[in-house]
Amino acid sequence: MNKKFVHIFLIIGAIWMFLPFFWMISTALKTQTEALKFPPTLFPQEFIFSNFTEAFKEVDFARYFLNTIIMTFGTAILVFLTSALAAYAFARLKFFGRDLIFTIFLAMMMVPMPVYLTPSYVILSKFRWIDTFFALVIPWCVNIFSIFLLRQHFKTIPQELFDAAKIDGLNHLQIIKNIILPLSKPVLITICIFEVVSNWNSFLWPLIVTHSDSMRTIQTGLAYFAQAESTNYPLLCAASTFTTMPLIILYFFVQKQIMESFTRSGLKE
Repeated sequence: MNKKFVHIFLIIGAIWMFLPFFWMISTALKTQTEALKFPPTLFPQEFIFSNFTEAFKEVDFARYFLNTIIMTFGTAILVFLTSALAAYAFARLKFFGRDLIFTIFLAMMMVPMPVYLTPSYVILSKFRWIDTFFALVIPWCVNIFSIFLLRQHFKTIPQELFDAAKIDGLNHLQIIKNIILPLSKPVLITICIFEVVSNWNSFLWPLIVTHSDSMRTIQTGLAYFAQAESTNYPLLCAASTFTTMPLIILYFFVQKQIMESFTRSGLKE
């Protein structure tokens, strides 16, 4: 009996979570008149696929997608490199103040983003990086949570592998390349996915450090589009759909690796 209630609640929860996304797609396929009709209809009477092309051409979404891809994958690559090197140092190297530095790193995660927005903007303006890809990528090339997650995983790798590598004459970079990274694929993929999702959905930072239309990302471009088409709900939902769809498609390709990272890596000393 308890299992039946659990299954019922899971089904209700799944429907409740899926309903906004379904409503967005349904509205994107309606006419303007049908979208404003009350009571609203669950399915469109006529599928208007032209809403997607019209919304895409309304503003320069192609440029926004390109900017977002450059920012997203540029940041993910740099986070991948810095996290792997820093996590290896914190997990396997012994140096003065290692635990204290790591504790300070974790404490910095508690600082809310608005606190360092103004200092970051001032620093970037001194470098003349405002309204460039440097401002979108460089400040986020280090992710403390990624370092923490990798460090915890590296500590679970048997010490015998490192001892054997040292006997074979491998240096630290060779150990990371030939031993650490192949054994950490699920965790590394998860970190990359988190970075992609975070940067793809980033709105406040790109809004602050970019001024020109040619440097807007997909979320800032969508916000300006929403202001221009505030009452055209089919076009708004169409634009929201094709800006969200890449992440959904990406999830279906990598969901197995994400599940493996949580079941195999373990957040333990």
